[in-house]
Amino acid sequence: MLHRWLAPPLMAALSACTPMPPDPSSPPNPPIAARKPFVATHHGETLDDPYHWLRDAAFPRVEDPEILAYLRAENDYFETAMAPHRPLIDTLYAEIKARQQPDEAAVPWKDGNYFYQWQFGGEDAEYRIWSRWPIGSRAAATSMLDEPALASGHEYFRLGALAVSPSGRYLAYATDTDGGERYTLKIKDLESGQLLSDEITNVGGSLAWSNDDSTIFYTLLSDNWRPYVAKSHRLGEPISSDRVVYRETGRFFVGIGKTQSDAYIVISAGDHVTSEVRVIPALRPDAAPTLIAPRRSNHEYDVEHHGEHFYIRTNDRHENFRLARAPVADPSESNWETVVDGSDAVYLTGLVCFRDFLVLEERIDGLDQVRVRNYDGGEHRIEFPEDAYDAGLGTNAEYVTDVLRLDYESMVTPQTVFDYHIGEKRLETRKVRTVPTGYDASRYATERLLIRARDGVDVPASIVYRRDFRRDGTAPLLLYGYGAYGVAMTPYFSSARLSLLDRGFAFAIAHVRGGDELGHHWYEDGKLQKRTNTFNDFIDVAKGLIAKRYTGQQRIAIMGGSAGGTLVGAAVNDAPSLWGAAIAQVPFVDVLNTMLDAELPLTQLEWPEWGNPIDDPAAFRFIRSWSPYDQLRPQRYPPMLVTAGLNDPRVPYWEAAKYVARLRSVKTDTQPLLLKVDMGAGHGGKSGRFEALEEVAEEYAFLLTTLAPGPP
Repeated sequence: MLHRWLAPPLMAALSACTPMPPDPSSPPNPPIAARKPFVATHHGETLDDPYHWLRDAAFPRVEDPEILAYLRAENDYFETAMAPHRPLIDTLYAEIKARQQPDEAAVPWKDGNYFYQWQFGGEDAEYRIWSRWPIGSRAAATSMLDEPALASGHEYFRLGALAVSPSGRYLAYATDTDGGERYTLKIKDLESGQLLSDEITNVGGSLAWSNDDSTIFYTLLSDNWRPYVAKSHRLGEPISSDRVVYRETGRFFVGIGKTQSDAYIVISAGDHVTSEVRVIPALRPDAAPTLIAPRRSNHEYDVEHHGEHFYIRTNDRHENFRLARAPVADPSESNWETVVDGSDAVYLTGLVCFRDFLVLEERIDGLDQVRVRNYDGGEHRIEFPEDAYDAGLGTNAEYVTDVLRLDYESMVTPQTVFDYHIGEKRLETRKVRTVPTGYDASRYATERLLIRARDGVDVPASIVYRRDFRRDGTAPLLLYGYGAYGVAMTPYFSSARLSLLDRGFAFAIAHVRGGDELGHHWYEDGKLQKRTNTFNDFIDVAKGLIAKRYTGQQRIAIMGGSAGGTLVGAAVNDAPSLWGAAIAQVPFVDVLNTMLDAELPLTQLEWPEWGNPIDDPAAFRFIRSWSPYDQLRPQRYPPMLVTAGLNDPRVPYWEAAKYVARLRSVKTDTQPLLLKVDMGAGHGGKSGRFEALEEVAEEYAFLLTTLAPGPP
């Protein structure tokens, strides 16, 4: 996300840094969490969890004085341990912040009678201002939504959704002010500038308007954060009279959307492997929803609309999805007609229908592709300027258009906005993200490697470094990974990362199984009973980078967040001597206990991803065999920084807290182990753009001051 160059070489930087206190037994002493008996038995096996007490039974409220005291003690210890490095943190933060364009703004996009744009207000602006102006009258621009004003007085602020009504008169938006992801929906009359009295709390983050401006569709959250019901609210009527459009009685999450044609409201229900879609004519918001196809296990599909047909991306016949269409009059599965066959070579990842063409987002050999196809079958793929990149559809608000807005970047190319002129097959550069301190892409190089895993599978890795990088096996390298939910880690640009590259680091992404970089099979080969492929791939990529002399043993730092934190936790258990440092961001590390608790927000939804240890003894035993918390054992561990958010509903704070408490009690080394709990945020950390950069600076300082200053 950020950048910088002309920094001192790494060795000079390290010699100028105060080393991290090497012995946490010397003052100040780290907090030692109490051990309290807690035993549970499942499938004849006993789980001993002496740190179970760190989970507050009142969650999402955290009120237990002993728990709060422990978390604050960990934060105090973090601050004390990092205090000698505050000059370095301040330097890094100044570098990273200086690479941010103070008045960063979106390329305006047209929707109906207006152009729209968001923009940061200046040097210290943490949040965006959203504005619009009539076509041809930019001087008449007015502010629609002032995020800084909405965020004022709150430690945390997040805009969850924003939707302008079809006529352009009303703005619906949803905000979260504590990181708990329970949003408050408000509606603003853009003609008068006044808020309507219609206010709905406890909503999810998706909204859609009916085409007559009368009705807004939204979802409500259950006590455990699951969006379980879709409702419609008619402006001016009591919230208590809102109509239940769809109620999910199973474990699926419910979402709201709209087709690109604006003709249909889309109500989706699903988990990570199964989906079900209903549609309502947007001109008839009180109509009953039409079910496209009833759910069946492991069938995923999504729906778009054009004219007399629904277009459907479905994995019913091929794991990499095919494109089908069905008549609007009867879209049942028996009427699905193949438009584009599924393919072993082409992974169909997305679909949008415009009036005169449709767009297929695809991946071939792990590389993003955008295919433009006429409804009569003529088609072509858009050619991009580099061999490895991240590309996809950007903000395309209108159904009738001959220009596509695209987002593009690579590990050496900053975030770029293209307009693709379809008739001319021409890319027009509308914006390249500015780096105010200067950025010269020719100073950096990127490669895409294939590294052989232990089972003979070639695992891709993307790597970036400065062209004067020292490839002799001694240089430091930060390795990042995720590997879950079929989420691909793309070769993205980061200006912040340049603060490491300019200090002699390389940065690499391991495209491990569990993501879907190489197709749906890549995802399937890293989940459930194949989960350990993800961990093995990550470790084997690290060993391959050492063999290729990009780095050396204990010169690799590793990082991952959420499910990527699972990966980090498993990696430090399985190969502790490889790593020079590890950062686990809001890590999902107490996997077995979480998957055994069906009352937690995501547990039932995620059984298809991780396994159901409640009902399946084999799943219980397998998860226990690799769950990072359960596999902590007496051995040497690398220096570690672990983070958490007190209000996080996805990976609750106690996962990180329990993990650090147990790790501190068993590890045999004196390396630093730090826990930082953000007491006012959730899963994504701090919400302001510069506040978030402070946390990046702290992480980078941790890496720079803990990696060994030379070969082991």
